[in-house]
Amino acid sequence: MTAGPIVGVFGGSFNPPHLSHVLALVVVLSRYEVDRLLVIPTFQHPFAKALADYEDRVEMCRRAMGWLPHVEISRVEEELGGESRTLRTIEHLRTRYPDRQLRLIVGADIMLESKKWYGFERIIELAPLIVLGRVGIDFPGAPPPVLPAVSSTEIRTRLASGDLGPAADLVPAAVVEYARSRGLYATRERG
Repeated sequence: MTAGPIVGVFGGSFNPPHLSHVLALVVVLSRYEVDRLLVIPTFQHPFAKALADYEDRVEMCRRAMGWLPHVEISRVEEELGGESRTLRTIEHLRTRYPDRQLRLIVGADIMLESKKWYGFERIIELAPLIVLGRVGIDFPGAPPPVLPAVSSTEIRTRLASGDLGPAADLVPAAVVEYARSRGLYATRERG
């Protein structure tokens, strides 16, 4: 029995959002009891990664995932300002939604990087994880893979060249159209 409505928290650079991101939300909506899903684009990357402009990434998230039921594209990290840290975001959401349970949605690859995360133990205490298996990621107790392996770096490189090739099947058409219309990734390949 739950203590209140459940809010799933799904953060990332979304540089650009791709099919694995969309599928992650679909899997959560179909397999877990969540009342709402917050998609939270990183405002300022903590490791100073070069990212497309925040407004562009928010709009691409709207186009990629905003049409899904119970999904909200959140600007909470912009509201907080400065460097984005998951712990700070989760603590803020805990005060904003004191009557709701939070669950942090992550791909299995995050479990391999968890030691790099600031306050990871506190994060999972405040927002227990929903871990989704990803093709090519294996660790003891890993969930079965439900998400394809998608490389954002490859997608950005292909968008820059103007030829997505097979990667086109891994990016929502609305995101490709938007990125091309705005000239995103045309001169930037890192990040």
